[in-house]
Amino acid sequence: MTKVNTVLGPISTKNLGFTLMHEHLIVGFHGAIREFPELFVPNVLEYVVAGLKRTKAGGVDTVVDMTTVDLGRDVDFIKEASKRSGVNIVACTGWWLDVPRFINGSTGSVNAVRMADSFAREIEDGIGDTGIKAGIIKAASDVDGVTPPLEMMLRAAAKAHLKTGVPIAIHSYHPGQVARQQIEILKDEGVNLKHVKVDHANDTTDVEYLTWMLELGCYLGLDRYPGRNTSSMSRTKTMKALIDAGYVDKLCPSHDCSMGYILPLGKTTDEYEVGNPHRYLYIKRVVLKELKEMGVPAAKINRLCVTGPRNFFEGK
Repeated sequence: MTKVNTVLGPISTKNLGFTLMHEHLIVGFHGAIREFPELFVPNVLEYVVAGLKRTKAGGVDTVVDMTTVDLGRDVDFIKEASKRSGVNIVACTGWWLDVPRFINGSTGSVNAVRMADSFAREIEDGIGDTGIKAGIIKAASDVDGVTPPLEMMLRAAAKAHLKTGVPIAIHSYHPGQVARQQIEILKDEGVNLKHVKVDHANDTTDVEYLTWMLELGCYLGLDRYPGRNTSSMSRTKTMKALIDAGYVDKLCPSHDCSMGYILPLGKTTDEYEVGNPHRYLYIKRVVLKELKEMGVPAAKINRLCVTGPRNFFEGK
């Protein structure tokens, strides 16, 4: 029986239920929520908890929070939100795009092995002195491709995975097919790609490219709903094509949505959220209904956000 670390302790994969594999309770920068709370929506913890309670009532059981330390991760905040809302929340280790000059490898002070040891510690012993253990490893590259600092972090993620068995999710830039570079590096490190989820994959409608990753064994995070540039409907049509091709159990739809956020000056929360007032329930309320209208059988729709996440954590 496979266990997954949540912020309230390990749970069995059979208890994950309906799972959103790429969300953010808060996003900012390191230390933001503690040192600059006035930048966020008012009463941000209560705001996030209320949103999570609506999410739970709407049928979501588990949220994977992909907020790394450079994006403002605060696991005490996440733990309290999980405790108050009843939603299982998985925290991540790893790194996003903002690698500080002090550890970017240019001075030789930090390398992939040292970072891997730190990521593994957050999985095995806990994050800082909290005792809260990470349940997934994140690495990232974007429009500039796999830069040297981000390659170091990607190789560190791979090494931490090989040490702990905890799977990897990679942020990628799909209009440029940057995942091709990232996948080659993971293969070079000896990672079995069935332990890799390639996120933001629905930023492209190139089914041939997406199928290539699936055939290698990767899972796909179709996790930018409703998204930008590519329309929500185009994203759903692409997901249907992948479902029709037999990959339903390798797909992980989600939103990449921040429930709590730095509120732009002069805007209300309603104004800021106008693009997605459903927040973590957009897939439930909009996307699954669209798939049904497109003719996808209910049996396959009901596996989305359930079978894929469970298989991913179980390493199938």
